[in-house]
Amino acid sequence: MATQKDVQDLLRLLTAGRNKVSMMAAMGRVKSLQAANLRSISQIADSDLPTLTTAISDEKAAKALLSACKATLKPGSSSKRPATESLSSFSKKQKSAYELSNEPQTPAELEASLALPELINDEERLKEAVIYTNRAPLVLAFAMGLLSYTMPEQPLSSKLSLGQAVVSLNSRSKAVSLGLQSGKGADEEGWGKGQPKVRVMGREVSVLKRSGYEWREAPEEKKEQGEEESTQETARASSSAELSKIEGTSGWTVSASVTSKKSTFVARSITVTSPFEARSKLQKLMASNAELREASHNITAWRVSGDHGVIEDSNDDGESSGGRHILGLMQADNIVNVLIVVTRWYGGIMLGPDRWRIMSQVSRDALSQRLRVAGVVGQEALWGLDLEAMRKTDAPVTGGTAGGMPIHQPGSARSYILKAFGSPPPAADSKKKKSGAALDREREENLGLLLGALDLLFSSWADHLSPEELDRRAWSWYVQVRPDVESGVAGWGGKGEVKLIDILNLRRKS
Repeated sequence: MATQKDVQDLLRLLTAGRNKVSMMAAMGRVKSLQAANLRSISQIADSDLPTLTTAISDEKAAKALLSACKATLKPGSSSKRPATESLSSFSKKQKSAYELSNEPQTPAELEASLALPELINDEERLKEAVIYTNRAPLVLAFAMGLLSYTMPEQPLSSKLSLGQAVVSLNSRSKAVSLGLQSGKGADEEGWGKGQPKVRVMGREVSVLKRSGYEWREAPEEKKEQGEEESTQETARASSSAELSKIEGTSGWTVSASVTSKKSTFVARSITVTSPFEARSKLQKLMASNAELREASHNITAWRVSGDHGVIEDSNDDGESSGGRHILGLMQADNIVNVLIVVTRWYGGIMLGPDRWRIMSQVSRDALSQRLRVAGVVGQEALWGLDLEAMRKTDAPVTGGTAGGMPIHQPGSARSYILKAFGSPPPAADSKKKKSGAALDREREENLGLLLGALDLLFSSWADHLSPEELDRRAWSWYVQVRPDVESGVAGWGGKGEVKLIDILNLRRKS
């Protein structure tokens, strides 16, 4: 049986170099090789060309693969990557399955490209293991281990993004407490207002729904699928009932007003199911509300489901690009069957780019109850929003799944965590120096050990605590095992030892 490492090594080999193929093609080729009982680079190198050609039905590709496998295993080879070369060092040299591409990827390709070292659950090894790191990557590792039990439906890309969001929030909080940063954070200024939130290690993380992102294989048993669909239908029915209560008789949800430099903004949202209904409800709103008719601008955007896809439209009403901005917000969250109206009473002072932030804030406020009731978080894949980056850009959203809303990139989080966990420094009189490749392999093995220890910790409690309580305890567990560093500014970014036996000792006693 092929190990996860065997599969990873084969995918790396097939998606890199002169004869590389796409990730999807590589995954298909690996399955064909496994069917022929060729499950690792060494097994392929020991086979012959006719056997390999029969397995993948391509003689030219078979020759190239056989040569590559033999060259990879050749002792002292400097032109080819050794079979034991690390994920991180290889990704620096050339694009591979282990590097996020700028080109569009299928969900399966993206998840495969983010593969991490296999968890090591050998308790004897874990009890002896000591890693050397700073605190931030340990927070990321804890968050990822926790999410496997509190939000198991999330794919690896989402866990990396959400975990990095926790690191970012924690780092800013620490920087402010040390006097390294000052002022309000982006979340305090309202950049995430109206966005759904999830709690991870006690931190409220603003999230973006990855609508339609399906990375899982369809359930094999029809019964399970039927039960799942039944549960979803019940949830939808419940959501619709609650939503009707919130909307009341008028159907409109209204944001809190925001005033800046004498300009006041208010947003409204309502459910619509057709272009005619969107226009009709807008006309009725304006006809029944003299205050809105006297406003400087009533900026609108709506999206509805049609027979051949989504139908959408927007109107600036004199606020240049305002309608497109609101429509972009709706596109980014894949909000459909909703009309949004943002009203502005101009105060005589131009706001510049700040108007985009306020328009986003009131729009999200008007949508927030509707989004939460409709189950935006639910079982859907999520991105962790990078609110600080959103504030720095200070620009209108332009649409796309995440194109207009900065997210914490999973590829960056993966690269960070792969390089973060070294071994304690050798003694000063030690003459033996490890190569860069050896250090990379050591770091990745340490990551596998750390994730294995965390998995044993969380799994021991998962059946005895609610997800909320497990999340609440996770931070205190992290605090108990984090590396000791100097207090104050001197300890910022400082490294120290983490003994994995300390993590094991936090497990539930049977």
